[in-house]
Order: sequence, then C-alpha cells, then structure tokens
Amino acid sequence: MASTLETARSIDLLLGRENKPEGSFLQRLSAAEWHVLLEAKLRSRTYARDERLPVGPDDRNVYIIWEGVVRQDRFPLGEGENLPTVTRFRGGGQLVGEAKLITPRSAVLTKCLTRTVVIPCRARHFNVLLRRRPEIQLALLRSLEDRSRSDELVYTMVTRSPLQRVSGLLAHLADTAGVAGPRTDSTNIAGPSQKDIASALQLATSTTESAIRTLRYHGIIEARYRQFVIHDVDALRHLAAGR
Repeated sequence: MASTLETARSIDLLLGRENKPEGSFLQRLSAAEWHVLLEAKLRSRTYARDERLPVGPDDRNVYIIWEGVVRQDRFPLGEGENLPTVTRFRGGGQLVGEAKLITPRSAVLTKCLTRTVVIPCRARHFNVLLRRRPEIQLALLRSLEDRSRSDELVYTMVTRSPLQRVSGLLAHLADTAGVAGPRTDSTNIAGPSQKDIASALQLATSTTESAIRTLRYHGIIEARYRQFVIHDVDALRHLAAGR
C-alpha cells in the first residue's frame, strides 16, 4: 500500500510540539527553533498500520515521527534463521533514520505498528540545518542520548526477571508512545503485540505471555489485540525496579 501525502496538511498546520514525550527531539526544540523548521515548508506523510517506512539504502530522508509507533529491526550478524535481531520501538517526537546523516546508504527495517504520521526531510538538507543552527543540533544530540540511556535501562537488563523486564518496557512505552485513555487513570499503548514485546526483549513468547498474565491478574494492565491499557504506570515502574 502506498503512503498518502497529506497535501492539505503541511507542517505549519501541526500543533502540539510541546506535548511530545519528554526527552524526544521535538520536545527538546525551543519555540524559536521549531519555527525554523516550520519555515522549511516540510509536509507530513501518513503511513498505514503494517506499512514500512522507506528507511532503506536508496532512501535519502530522515523522518520525524509526529504521531504513531514504529518498530525498528536491525540485524547485526546478517539476516537469517536463528540470527539475533535488535528490536526497538519509537514513538511521537522522535527522529528516525538518523544514521543517514552520517552514512547515506544506511538502512533499518522500520514498520509502522499504527497509523503513523511522519515528517520527511532530506538528510543533506537536515545536515545543513544542523550546521547552521547549533541549537537544533544540540536538541537532536540530547534526544539521541536520552534515547540511548532509556534503551540501556529497558532492553539490556538481561539479569532481571521476565516480569521486571516486561514491566519496564511497558512503562517505557507508556511514557514514550502512550496516550491518555477515556478514563483519567489509564494510558493506552496501541501498536505493539505480545510477540513484538517478546522480540524486543529477546524473550520466549510464552515467557512474555506469562509475565503479561501476571500483570493482568493484578489489575495493572489490560492486554487487547495490539493494544495495552495501563492502569497503574507507577506499579510497572516499581516492578521493573524490583520493589
């Protein structure tokens, strides 16, 4: 399915940058630097659920995620059966495809887990902007550092129990990709499935399902089709920390 260019929805019509998740690229931009991006007349593009962003070797864009959730898979030892995969989730406010700012033919398999609105920008134009506007460069570097630190806390704690690791990832997704539910005390995470969670944490699907059943039993979450409803994010954080 081809993506849809929203001809009636240019970036200067998009509001709510300041409401993006804390630490994300868009949230770290000052109002002045945001207006610099607005002046570039960039336009948004919408991708359907399960559609891939074209972050391949022949693509020349970086992408700012305006809304939605994507799954990114890297294959450090090559693609093949039983070879390890590095899986990460990225949500609103994040810039993806950042490796193209250094290596134009870099690639990462990027799949939209929900309807996803992105703002494409040519990597070479973005590099010029970064050189001319150190404040934008600093916002990007800080967001990437925040993302790296979050990834370390969520994805690499292999000595923790499956329940701790699943709780930590769900809390992380609530912070970075969650939206307020109809109830004031709930947060909805749309997109990732239980298999996606298992892949990201490199856990067996059955192990992940068992941890999720425990969280459901205690009323901390609800698990629906490609959606998690979080009723107690603080409880997830406490479990992740082993408290």
